[in-house]
Amino acid sequence: MTALPTIEHLAAGRTSATALTEAALARAQDPAGEGARVFTLLDAGRARALAAASDALRAAGIVRSPLEGLPVSIKDLFDVAGQVTTAGSVVLKDAAPAARNAPVIDRLIAAGAVIVGRTNMTEFAFSGLGLNPHHGTPRNPWDRVGGGRIPGGSSSGAAVSVTDGMAVLALGSDTGGSVRVPSALCGLAGFKPTQRRVPLAGALPLSTSLDSVGPLAASVRCCAIADAVLAGEPAVPPPARDLQGARLAVPETVVLDDLDAAVAAAFERALARLSAAGARVARIAVPEFAEFAPLHARGTLPAAEAWAWHRALLARAGDAYDPRVASRLRGGERMGAADYVELLAARRRWIAQVEARIAGFDALLMPTVPCIAPRIDALAPPHDEAYSAANALILRNPAFINFLDGCALSLPCHEDGEAPVGLTLAGRGGTDRDILALGLGVERVLAGI
Repeated sequence: MTALPTIEHLAAGRTSATALTEAALARAQDPAGEGARVFTLLDAGRARALAAASDALRAAGIVRSPLEGLPVSIKDLFDVAGQVTTAGSVVLKDAAPAARNAPVIDRLIAAGAVIVGRTNMTEFAFSGLGLNPHHGTPRNPWDRVGGGRIPGGSSSGAAVSVTDGMAVLALGSDTGGSVRVPSALCGLAGFKPTQRRVPLAGALPLSTSLDSVGPLAASVRCCAIADAVLAGEPAVPPPARDLQGARLAVPETVVLDDLDAAVAAAFERALARLSAAGARVARIAVPEFAEFAPLHARGTLPAAEAWAWHRALLARAGDAYDPRVASRLRGGERMGAADYVELLAARRRWIAQVEARIAGFDALLMPTVPCIAPRIDALAPPHDEAYSAANALILRNPAFINFLDGCALSLPCHEDGEAPVGLTLAGRGGTDRDILALGLGVERVLAGI
């Protein structure tokens, strides 16, 4: 299901919220499908009630937004009143249910979205691969032969809920790529907004400095509509920007290193099409990207901030965590207070330098992920070195934009039948609507429209 034709069918009376919801639930409950690995909680009763309410309002001539009646999944780190927020873990299964909805959940419901359930994720969002030993790993729709390929993470179930028609769009979170990585690897569009654009209250944190909330969907326009709702704005996407004269910068520092042949080919083909459409594509050096790893030699913001949140829970129930996640969390203990304060100051300087360097451009262009989706069995225990290497590579490019406090859109740039590859358009903080407008133009060019 994709939002735009579904919205048209609803408006024309060719379908209903109830019919769409029943179809989504049927796919989620199909024993031959991925539903058991996609959802940590399938909330069929509430979904049917929301769908019935949507249909009743539409019959009365009330349509609250373009999301009216559309099945939506939410990542298992957002609070929903009466539900336990477990963040893909078993450690919090006996925690008290949430007393109230997260603001983003209230905004989705107020817009008429039908929330079908909570989606699986990397435990506590601390990996870009999407593996989960507690609930299983949703398999990438591109290749499910044998053990299949990773969906990307941490919003793993979010992506597969959309690709498999269990939802029209999904709500995810993004700290270092957790919306954009699964979108890229599964052939979807995904948008990471400027952090301050969408409220984080009621979302279990990974890194309070870097966390952001964004949608995954089948198209850029779907993402733009959802982003407006999440930001509390009128649910109207910006007009697509004509690419004639658009100034696009391709950083040649770090982000093009170690590309798979499939990724390199799809990326260069996309650049050629954008240039042919009139975009002015320039390749530039961004030396600050080469300084990123040395800046983090003594630790990262997610490690320090996640350790602060988890340390008491790890002391009490560490054996119940995914061992890989627990190990990464404990790494934050080694970062001293002075190291943390110095990194925050270094980040402010780094942001100023990068923003000055890209000030003459409308967006940065880069491959979202340098590789196609690896096989699950190649990264599962005991392949810890391969797991760590893949995680670092897959998060590398997206993480630059979180540290920049910028916004970024990933959209598919591969051909039909090829492994999914994502193209990133990114901008400095606060340019969200500009990036989405540009993304709508890029989407048209890549689709040959």
